[in-house]
Amino acid sequence: MRTRIATSTRRTLWAGVAMVAIAAVAIPALAGPLAAANPSNPGHAKPTIVLEHGAWADGSSWSGVIDRLQRRGYAVVAPPNLLRGLAEDAGYLASFLSTIKGPVIVVGHSYGGAVVTNAATGNTAVKALVYVDAFIPDEHDTLLGLVGSDSCLSGGGDPAKVFNFVQDPGLPTGDPDLFAKPDPTSAYPGFPACFANDLPAAQGAVAAATQRPIALGALNDESGVPAWKTIPSWALVGTVDRVITPARQLSMANHAGAHIDRVKASHLAPVSRPDAVVDLIVDADLATS
Repeated sequence: MRTRIATSTRRTLWAGVAMVAIAAVAIPALAGPLAAANPSNPGHAKPTIVLEHGAWADGSSWSGVIDRLQRRGYAVVAPPNLLRGLAEDAGYLASFLSTIKGPVIVVGHSYGGAVVTNAATGNTAVKALVYVDAFIPDEHDTLLGLVGSDSCLSGGGDPAKVFNFVQDPGLPTGDPDLFAKPDPTSAYPGFPACFANDLPAAQGAVAAATQRPIALGALNDESGVPAWKTIPSWALVGTVDRVITPARQLSMANHAGAHIDRVKASHLAPVSRPDAVVDLIVDADLATS
């Protein structure tokens, strides 16, 4: 009996030692990206990077950006964008931001730019906004008012040529979800050519197949007081973007006083040019450290 107790005790002791050893290795590895020092300012912790995807996309569109940021020692989170309406989506993101300790940089792609513009207002932890092929609205602006007739999504004024309408039982009748048609119509080039014109056709087809829809009402929602009035901003403009044309991106970015960079990219710059996206985020971090 004594022998069995002693053996059990030794096993428990060795298990404890092993756990301590594992923790000694794992905890620094885990803590590194969460509290890594900025190389240009060793006493300043790196911010958490919050990535907000746009319509007809999901968090996986940030995969290449997330991998590169994490390898640079940043903590990164990409919460889901509900795509239900600007007030609801911004309110959800604002609540999410309140759970993060320390400084934050918020990055918005496409419709996600409108969401972060509203969600970050009044949040003193947000030290920079980064817009990627994004809407940068002013107060009272709507997405329909900003996107313009030169977008590949305009459909010549006929949304039925661009979207399939699916009624969500949880939304009011007459406020359907919009799925962008995968294939071309007489007034629309199809999802891959519209959104992903610098990616292989097969990759564009996957993006079309995995898209998440946005509620129709979100396109007419008025934006609130913009965060960029009090928080410095940066904008990456895709010069071959067919969804939000470069001219419209530049107009919004200049109006917001954003630091502007350009990259030869489609609307899916986070997918096709993740290095350019990461470089701009790092620039924003260094400039605000």
